[in-house]
Amino acid sequence: MSSYRPYQYIERRKSRQIHVGKVAVGGDAPISVQTMTNTLTTDAEATIAQIRRAELAGVDIVRVSCPDEESTAALAEIVREVNVPIVADIHFHYKRAIEAAQAGAACLRINPGNIGSPERVREVVKAAKDYGCSIRIGVNAGSLEKHLLEKYGEPNPEALVESALEHAKILEDHDFHEFKISVKASDVFMAVAAYQQLAEVCDHPLHIGITEAGSKRAGTVKSSIGLGNLLWAGVGDTMRVSLSAEPEEEVLVGWDILKSLGLRHRGVKIISCPSCARQGFNVIQTVQTLEERLAHIQTPLTLSIIGCVVNGPGEALMTDIGVTGGGSGRHMVYAAGRQDHTIAADSMIEHIVEMVEKKAEILRAEEEAAKAAEAVVAAQ
Repeated sequence: MSSYRPYQYIERRKSRQIHVGKVAVGGDAPISVQTMTNTLTTDAEATIAQIRRAELAGVDIVRVSCPDEESTAALAEIVREVNVPIVADIHFHYKRAIEAAQAGAACLRINPGNIGSPERVREVVKAAKDYGCSIRIGVNAGSLEKHLLEKYGEPNPEALVESALEHAKILEDHDFHEFKISVKASDVFMAVAAYQQLAEVCDHPLHIGITEAGSKRAGTVKSSIGLGNLLWAGVGDTMRVSLSAEPEEEVLVGWDILKSLGLRHRGVKIISCPSCARQGFNVIQTVQTLEERLAHIQTPLTLSIIGCVVNGPGEALMTDIGVTGGGSGRHMVYAAGRQDHTIAADSMIEHIVEMVEKKAEILRAEEEAAKAAEAVVAAQ
């Protein structure tokens, strides 16, 4: 197995740490993956079901819109029935923020400047303190304050950063520091520039995202460019991939971005070729089937699926398990970078699934043993 790890040179920006419920954000905490429900919050059953699907995909934090009193009333049941912290999305009405805090929200997504009078802001901050909520300041290029649009003429990175800092000062003036900031735009260049500028002038944890990125395919590409750029530069403490797709799809793409940069590891990372006339088996169909069959695996491990011997052996050197297409209906299987045995084409899928499941169990047991040993040492 190769020891080459280029992503080890990513140096994350130093930020203060806050908590969104049980999830630490910022500091040395892992970059968390977030999504947002698109069901009616008043339909608690549907919203809970959607959050549970996102949980299976690996979500860390879920945002839920609370536009009215009926929604904040349903929030208490939602919070009680799920296993991840819930962020209540609040716009304009300060009472919704207070109700959400009382219902058990772990975080309130607000813009303090849009809540109303200073007294109303004080009430929201008091509720956040009383009920242990953090706050996310959510600045968006599509909803900048009038005075900033008049000052800059149009949305731009400088306007987004100035808006964020103005909102941050409001919270700091109330001696509230458990907050993170986002400065989102649908334009990749504007969003990246705004986050870069903000990262240089404050140490608050940053929630990154390219808002309204688009459809599953186009939005994935757009988000990967923008978020990948920021993460590579060490900027970002929590993230959302905003797609016109189901929330669990956002989570899967978010994880794939983090895994591609070596920033987090979860589940099976498949390295596969695009296939060509040299392939010894149908690579595309095999990979699609394996992704579905191995979706339940949470233990990090790598699997290479290469259709022929041109690149197959080399890729297998760097993965836990590998398969290279061969002739006469038999294919070479690699374990820990070494040739191990061959397998007939008609039983290859089941064989790979069995190998991966066994390897995942071994790795999980080793990890648990290591943690137990560390605990013993720490207790001495």
